[in-house]
Amino acid sequence: MGALDKSLRVLTAIIIAILYFLNVIEGTIAYILMVIAIIFLITSFINFCPIYSLIGINTCRKK
Repeated sequence: MGALDKSLRVLTAIIIAILYFLNVIEGTIAYILMVIAIIFLITSFINFCPIYSLIGINTCRKK
């Protein structure tokens, strides 16, 4: 996973968390988005996205 991809995932997770804690998003959609945010954070920190490997995408420039 490339640096830009990781940065965008972390930024998206932070934005979702902020929206949740400011009560901009509520209910079921808030929980779904928080799960997505957690998945984004985990995949960013372990540098691996299972969906990318299934469909053959590689965003890392290093080989």
